[in-house]
Amino acid sequence: MDRRLIEAAQRGDIDYLLCLVKEHPLVLRTVALAGGETPLHLASMAGHLDFAKEIINLRQEFATELNQDGLSPLHIASANGDLEIVRELLRLDHNLCLLKGRERRIPLHYAAIKGRVEVIKELLSAAAESIAAVTARGENSLHLAVKNNKFEVFEVFVEHLKQINVEDIINHKDNQGNTILHLAALTKQYEVFDMVLNEQVVSRGTVEVNSLNNSGLTPLDVLLLEEGDREIEEILRQATARRSEDLRSLAQAVVSQNWVVTPHNSSNQQSRTEQAQSPARQLIDYFKYDKIKESPSKTRNTLLVIVILIATATYQAVLSPPGGVWQDDNNGTTPHTAGKSVMASHNSVAYCLFLVSNSMGFFMSLHMLYFLTAGFPMQLELKVSLLALTVTYDTSMTAMTPNTGMSFLFTILSVVMPILIPLVTIVVRNHLKKPRVGLQCTRQESV
Repeated sequence: MDRRLIEAAQRGDIDYLLCLVKEHPLVLRTVALAGGETPLHLASMAGHLDFAKEIINLRQEFATELNQDGLSPLHIASANGDLEIVRELLRLDHNLCLLKGRERRIPLHYAAIKGRVEVIKELLSAAAESIAAVTARGENSLHLAVKNNKFEVFEVFVEHLKQINVEDIINHKDNQGNTILHLAALTKQYEVFDMVLNEQVVSRGTVEVNSLNNSGLTPLDVLLLEEGDREIEEILRQATARRSEDLRSLAQAVVSQNWVVTPHNSSNQQSRTEQAQSPARQLIDYFKYDKIKESPSKTRNTLLVIVILIATATYQAVLSPPGGVWQDDNNGTTPHTAGKSVMASHNSVAYCLFLVSNSMGFFMSLHMLYFLTAGFPMQLELKVSLLALTVTYDTSMTAMTPNTGMSFLFTILSVVMPILIPLVTIVVRNHLKKPRVGLQCTRQESV
């Protein structure tokens, strides 16, 4: 940027600015081409309202530029608490308050960190939905307010959530699985607990007091690990907050109550008890999935790895079937054609069983892969890739099948199976989830 332009912005000298523009009409365009910091950034940093207005009139696009620190003029004005400059920028375009800078932070995030209450009210009035925006670390504005001990700001956010009727944002987790209660427990912020767990402030049942973070800890766990606070602990326990180990014990107690003890199955229950004490059973229980402790994101990542391994194994199996393929043409005792399956020529039944089972595993893994990646970006590219993989699988399967009728059958099967598998899984899953009336009656009678 021209040194004279920097000096004019730092001093807020409008006359000097206009003189420069008159002498060098392209001086502001040169700044735009260079990128980085603009005069509007400097004016916002120095708090020169009139100079900022003049720059906006001359080059409106400067309002959307990010400097080398990933900040727009509105980010800077919001952090500094320059309310009038914030208003001037929002008059130009209220969508500027949704502009993401470094670490995907919007101006509201910087205002929350610095505790700029009036600026926050202005930003929320321009874009009410901005309170739900999250940073690259998964933090929303409430997380940042609690992290930086800005309780007055936190109050404004909670009141705003009530007004727009989206109080459940209070339960949002960051990338570490922490809610605002975890963060408040870490720094023992009594005011936060007193506010969000007050039914007169936040609707009853809205706040999840037993939410688990990625370390498997509830807010009460975090509080007690930090040597506790008697008053906060009392508030949490009155709101039915529990430790994670208590939640697991409670879940196991509920499961155990579902067993029906009758004379004819008492011996079976005894054998189950003995088996539970065995080292083999203990090893199984140790590695068994725990839906209370395991987070959905970790479970999904694990499933993705397993599904990709299944898809790879089944795809490779159809390319190299058991016994391989014939290497030449032969019209002798066992007629065959090069490139056709050896197994199909000798044992067509076993070959059919192999292809049907392998195809079921392959198409089921593709269905799971599509299901687990729902909501991911580049969905079109993913669908095209899965479709291409399906076509190559079908082509290989039919090309290696020597019998024309069998080849036609597998072609139909390869078209129907990808459509049928998702429908069958839905029907079966819904059927298994239906309550069993007989079992419920037995449990009630046993009680």
